[in-house]
Amino acid sequence: MKLQQLRYLIAIVDAGMNITAASQVLFTSQPGVSKQVKMLEEELSLSLFLRKGKSLEGLTEAGEEVVRRARKILTEVDNIRSMSQEMSGQQQGNLKVATTHTQARYVLPDLLEAFQRQFPGISVNLQQGTSDQISRLVQEQEADFAIASGRSELFDDLVTLPIYHWERTVLVKPDHPLTQLQRISLDDLARYPIISYTHSFDAGSDQQLAFAKANCKPKVVFTAEDPDVIKAYVRKEMGIGIVACMAYEQDRDSDLVALDVTRLFPSCTTWIGFRRDRFLRDYMYAFLQLMVPGIDRKRIDDIIANADGGAGPVLGQSLGALNQHPGLSNRYSSCCNGTFNL
Repeated sequence: MKLQQLRYLIAIVDAGMNITAASQVLFTSQPGVSKQVKMLEEELSLSLFLRKGKSLEGLTEAGEEVVRRARKILTEVDNIRSMSQEMSGQQQGNLKVATTHTQARYVLPDLLEAFQRQFPGISVNLQQGTSDQISRLVQEQEADFAIASGRSELFDDLVTLPIYHWERTVLVKPDHPLTQLQRISLDDLARYPIISYTHSFDAGSDQQLAFAKANCKPKVVFTAEDPDVIKAYVRKEMGIGIVACMAYEQDRDSDLVALDVTRLFPSCTTWIGFRRDRFLRDYMYAFLQLMVPGIDRKRIDDIIANADGGAGPVLGQSLGALNQHPGLSNRYSSCCNGTFNL
């Protein structure tokens, strides 16, 4: 059995059972991938894939177990490589972060600038997507860290650390009728077309639950992952926008009005997560300390050691004054709140 065969196996699974797509990711030929997987099955005396003609339909029960163990093996191989680089004093590497468009655009620039000043030899690969995509990137080790908001079963097996709380805001044009109201209700919002984040009104989401509890049916007409796209369509007067508070920049968005709806929706928590079995190099510890104010390396190690597949309960604890976070500018002080003590 060769590590290469295990990598080919995992690549096929991650490519949705498409050998051609897997070979492209691996920068090798499709026949070569097929041959190596066939040799692995022959050596193990197991059928790893459910086949329909020449197509792969899925994994057999044995295949699922082999893939699970193969992922662990390849993770440890990567960890050994990282450990050797760390022990040899190499100051080179690649920090891979998967996050949402909002965090990438409005929160991370100053923090990542500070990180690169401290570690000029470490390149940063910032990947943006939905919660599903972020989770997949971390689970498949295409990203070292996930930075997202809210809680989801997608991230239950990650060690998670809270960064800060934030609120939502409603964006409208200056002449919109909502600007004339002293106190806005969910019923008021439901009277107008709504533009918000992708999945923000999925069943069970806090926005959907808030409207349901108020017996209101929102008219969601447009969704997008990027808050700048949402603002563009608000400017087109296609609807009112519900976005994260930090996505509103008073100088750049002076043609829009941000309405306070803090009491209408629950606060959100932005957190950073990583696989428990991930070997953390020095620059990764430094990144966590930069992201999570007040935490130190020993506390990180303690949380990892005590995490039972994840550190979900940590999100309910606190960690210093969030609106004092050194990486967050003063413009967040109106929408960031709460404290954490880890």
